[in-house]
Amino acid sequence: MYLVQTFKQVGRKLVAHPIQAAKTAESAMATAERLAPTRAGVIAFSQEVDVETDTYDEPRVLLRLGNLPPGLME
Repeated sequence: MYLVQTFKQVGRKLVAHPIQAAKTAESAMATAERLAPTRAGVIAFSQEVDVETDTYDEPRVLLRLGNLPPGLME
């Protein structure tokens, strides 16, 4: 699964927008790059999901742009 999370600046806080899904890593990174100029921060990442057991592996960061919450996927 490939995902893009964007954030907006509200005062001193970064507030997350809804996560957007992408079909490929390239598509997730392209979406992140397209959204970056209008957002405080953007992160594109992938995550393996086992639907049978409903378990999620650790996310793998594909791209970070702008300001992101401290410790986000480090």
